[in-house]
Amino acid sequence: MAAQTSEQGGLATRYAAALFELAESKHQLDAVATDLAALAKMVADSADLKRLINSPVLSRAEQGKAMAAVLKAAGFGELTQKFIGLVAQNRRLFAVPAVIKAFQKRLADKRGEMTAEVTAARPLTDAQQAAVSDAIKRVVGGKVAIDVKVDPSLLGGLIVRIGSRMIDSSLKTKLQKLQFAMKGVG
Repeated sequence: MAAQTSEQGGLATRYAAALFELAESKHQLDAVATDLAALAKMVADSADLKRLINSPVLSRAEQGKAMAAVLKAAGFGELTQKFIGLVAQNRRLFAVPAVIKAFQKRLADKRGEMTAEVTAARPLTDAQQAAVSDAIKRVVGGKVAIDVKVDPSLLGGLIVRIGSRMIDSSLKTKLQKLQFAMKGVG
């Protein structure tokens, strides 16, 4: 499994680099980044779309036509549509989520931004996201983009990852620590 993950990571990095360079040469970095963020959200929110990109049963042509229809209906730019079409033609749609992350990381590096992964028990409101973002900016001291994920198993609180640093203030972790401490008492 680890070999497959690193292979997919290398594949994603190469595809992301190619798309990044092409988008940069055509002065469409922001447009492509917006399209990819929307696509990532669509994949995360749709079990059908996840099945489409991961299906070994569908042919290249079927995957390509389906993705073309989805991207066109969503109003994605021509460059993004052609790129995803190429990825489908090469039977690499399974790598799209990793390609999106690699592209976003490369764009953040270019802009001097850091990305903080914030995992919350419930979806955050815009005001809560802004407060979390401001707090992280004060700690890090630079530009920070936040990537919010929802994990109901946390019960409450947040987990924030910035690079190799992690701050876990989730209720789940606090309860686990309490349970562990109580086992040692008896």
